[in-house]
Amino acid sequence: MKILRFWTLLIALSTSALQFAQDSDEPSLEGGTIESQFEYIFDRSGNYNAEGRRYEVVRAIELDKLRGNVLDSLRAARENASQLTATIAGQNATIENLNTKLEETSEQLASVTEEKDSMSFFGALVSKATYNIILWTIIIGLLLLLLMFIYRFRRSNVLTQEAKTKLADLENEYEDHRRRALEREQRISRQLQDEINKYKKSK
Repeated sequence: MKILRFWTLLIALSTSALQFAQDSDEPSLEGGTIESQFEYIFDRSGNYNAEGRRYEVVRAIELDKLRGNVLDSLRAARENASQLTATIAGQNATIENLNTKLEETSEQLASVTEEKDSMSFFGALVSKATYNIILWTIIIGLLLLLLMFIYRFRRSNVLTQEAKTKLADLENEYEDHRRRALEREQRISRQLQDEINKYKKSK
């Protein structure tokens, strides 16, 4: 946070310095950067030596003017820094609001994606892959049951046809046996009648 304030103050000072710049290249206290105004004061100051020390003599009116310019620049820089701080605070609030909305949107997207990738199966949400596995398992199971039913039906049909064939053969055999028995009975009856007739004739 301190680094942010430092850079904010530095930008504000640079901005305010540019506001006081003039088109003329000559330094003065009426315009230009603070640095150029200090150079102007130093250039116009006199100096003298006293007691082995070097002193710079500056006019009080120019020093007051420079101090006013510096204070104005600082005031403008503080106002600019305050505006920048308010802007940053507003942007931070906006960022937090956008992050909150982004989280809500991400949750809604995840929920919609989950619903899209899921299907209702007997009232429960299951994934499409699981639903497909269950569905194909049921279809394959029903198909196997159908094939088993068809196989048993055909087997029963074959057995029924075999039974009908055997029954028909048995009926034919019975008819043959009955016919032969009838013929035999008739033959025996005829023979018996012949014997009776012979017996009667022999008397």
